[in-house]
Amino acid sequence: MKYLSIISILMFIGLQALGQKKDLSYYLPDIEYDTSIPTPEDYLGYQIGEWHISHDQLVGYMKEVARLSPRVTIEEYARSYEHRPLVLLTITSEKNQTQIDDIAAQHRQLCDPQNSKKVNINNLPSVAYQGYTVHGNESSGANATPLVLYYLAAGKSREVQDILDNVVVLLDPCFNPDGMDRFASWVNRHKNKNLTSDPNDREYREVWPGGRTNHYWFDLNRDWLLVQHPESQGRIRNFHKWKPNILTDHHEMGTNSTFFFQPGIPSRTNPITPAKNQELTGEIAKYHAAELDKIGSLYYNKESFDDFYYGKGSTYPDVNGSIGILFEQASSRGHLQESDNGLLDFPFTIRNQLTTSLSTQKAALGMRKELLAYQRDFYNNASKEASTDTRKSFVFSDAKDASKIADFIRLLLQHKIEVYELGKDVQESGVNFKKENSYSVPLNQPQYRLVKAMFETNTTFKDSLFYDVSAWTLPLAYNLEYAASSTFSKGKQVTDVPTVMGSVIGGKSSYAYALEWDDYFAPKALFAIQNEGLITKVATRSFTANTPDGQRDFNHGTVLISVQHQQDHTQQEVYNIIQQAAQQSGVSFHNLSSGLTPTGIDLGSPSVKRLVKPEILMVVGDGVRAYEAGEVWHLLDQRYDIPVTKCDATRFNRLNLERYTTIVLVKGNYSSLDSEKLRNWLKNGGVLITFQETATWASAQGLAGVKTRSNAKVKLEKRRPYLKSNPDNGRNYIGGAIFEMELDLTHPIAYGYHRSKMPTFRKGTTHFEPTRNAYATPSLYTNEPLLSGYSTQENINDIASTGNIIVTGVGRGRTISFADNTNFRGFWWGTNKLFANAIFFGSIIENSTTESATAVPNKKDDAEALEHGHQH
Repeated sequence: MKYLSIISILMFIGLQALGQKKDLSYYLPDIEYDTSIPTPEDYLGYQIGEWHISHDQLVGYMKEVARLSPRVTIEEYARSYEHRPLVLLTITSEKNQTQIDDIAAQHRQLCDPQNSKKVNINNLPSVAYQGYTVHGNESSGANATPLVLYYLAAGKSREVQDILDNVVVLLDPCFNPDGMDRFASWVNRHKNKNLTSDPNDREYREVWPGGRTNHYWFDLNRDWLLVQHPESQGRIRNFHKWKPNILTDHHEMGTNSTFFFQPGIPSRTNPITPAKNQELTGEIAKYHAAELDKIGSLYYNKESFDDFYYGKGSTYPDVNGSIGILFEQASSRGHLQESDNGLLDFPFTIRNQLTTSLSTQKAALGMRKELLAYQRDFYNNASKEASTDTRKSFVFSDAKDASKIADFIRLLLQHKIEVYELGKDVQESGVNFKKENSYSVPLNQPQYRLVKAMFETNTTFKDSLFYDVSAWTLPLAYNLEYAASSTFSKGKQVTDVPTVMGSVIGGKSSYAYALEWDDYFAPKALFAIQNEGLITKVATRSFTANTPDGQRDFNHGTVLISVQHQQDHTQQEVYNIIQQAAQQSGVSFHNLSSGLTPTGIDLGSPSVKRLVKPEILMVVGDGVRAYEAGEVWHLLDQRYDIPVTKCDATRFNRLNLERYTTIVLVKGNYSSLDSEKLRNWLKNGGVLITFQETATWASAQGLAGVKTRSNAKVKLEKRRPYLKSNPDNGRNYIGGAIFEMELDLTHPIAYGYHRSKMPTFRKGTTHFEPTRNAYATPSLYTNEPLLSGYSTQENINDIASTGNIIVTGVGRGRTISFADNTNFRGFWWGTNKLFANAIFFGSIIENSTTESATAVPNKKDDAEALEHGHQH
């Protein structure tokens, strides 16, 4: 007991020492500083590391230093969904500040093979873009930035001046302000005066969904290439304005880790990335190692992380002539935690992030000419590669969906990719691309390598393990018709995103209006008019109708609005509602002058089904995948303008479900839900939508009739080396690849689609067995389903011809089970409408075409049987 008491006292003393405020000298070099520039502590009232800085405090300090220092300027480049400002500080010498626009212009010119020789790199400053805390609960990075700024703005050493003279530092203090503030609020609320290192303390156990993600629960570090969110869109504008030589991305990892910096695993580098990129990354790594050695920090590289997926902050630069560098610091996830390496306090994590921030600046100075030369050579060599490529362009089209095409072009233009209208009709891969609705992306352009990364498919890889997805082919994600072409049919260059205008074609109608279901935003238009109280129906058969401009063919899935049956609205009011919906959605409606059609069903046919305005509930909370829930929320809220009720799983069993038409269960654990309550709701006509493995739980509860099984595992020899266990297991898992499915285009789930074969994003190892009912599987994987990405041949064979979407009938209700995530990362525009169709049309699916739900033993019968058994 005596020794235990001594140990307890020593631990208490150690905790107190770790909890004490650190001097500025703990973090920064002991040099002279300009006293006119406030230290972070002067401004905040506490030392960095004592508390987690809030985003408003962070921006406030940045603005104050920018106001006082001639070395610093600040600009707001975007607003988060919660309207927090994202700011970028430009830090360099006063002389460089006077010609800052010219420096940026020269960097852009250096990336243009036609003009790069005109740039003299001997005196051109290098550019280092330093970014932090893209994951909001990895906050040591953002908390280090006030110190980075203070060092450069106030430091008076020769080393600081050399950096300022020869480097432009772009300081992006927080990539994810909404997530950061959510996390800072949590840990500060639960901080103890006497710091508690016990990892079970509430401080280290964030509530769902945590602070990692942005407002809509997206991982912004997967959005650099996809640019679906305002934070990323602003960041990419910064990148291409400056064309930095180095971009750093500061993260955190598990508490028991040490510190990681790139290069990553060599075999997992994207083959489009030049070998020189990894060589330079290795040279820069020496700067980090030297500085971390000085403070005794443990670190490693060439393990754990890779440079394959170009949608991350540390890899996007690699395909744009820059050097992307990932830093991963062991996380205290609060202020102090026990770890395998001893007690880990917040100031220590900040110091490592600060140290590697400063070592990056030293590398940008010491390797300045080499980095600039590499940037120039990257684009010159890409131009040479393009000239020998037998493909000269990629052509793409979607004649039925102008909105989807417009967003795809927006994405390309954000990345400074040249896009042209097609100069003439082209036939490629059996597809006729018409010049009036097709576009061309030439390969002979500065962004040649990025174009390849976006458009190419690949199924052969050097390694079978990936830190992230193995495929992201963007025209497939948008479900566009596209092909490589051996020619470049050059029309007018597209410099602005095409404007899509909706209207009421044929003007005001006294009989009916038709809304074709082809455009991406048709669900937005439909909900808008439903929300105004209009009665809407959908045609389940095709027809030809009379319009003021003549006869027009309409496909099944066309929404019909009868004018005279809108009892609460006048003819003019109906027109006004429809006109406003058309203008706001960019989707056109058609004036129909008669209910009698020349061919096909008439407008009063029994095959025209009444639609119900959706009232959607999504279960969220512990056990539910926040990413997938956020994707649903974002799609409905931001794109379709459809409200969705997000109900915590702990409240679900107390809800009255009668008001909801649709319940969404994304991937997750729903064992706490009252399945009998759900079954009763379904029987009364509800629509339940499940994703991925959730179908297994739903079927076990009698809510669906989906039989699932896991993919085959590669058979191994009886004895294998211990070190091969991780790669052997990993190769069996599908971490993210693109497969092909085949739709029944007559099925309500497929309304709005015109090609039966289409791509789908697949992740995971569970798939659906074919149904007994011949009509209950509106989508199957094809016989040779892999389009792009990594999968073992055994898994490909196992997936072939299995179910992708299954519809189950439960009383008057329907359960629609998706094997894949139709809304993955917000950029799978091509499959979003399948989900929307489940919401709007799920209830009209005929019961005879559905699979029967799995039988669930009756609890009453079980109890009686049990009682009967006891009696005997």
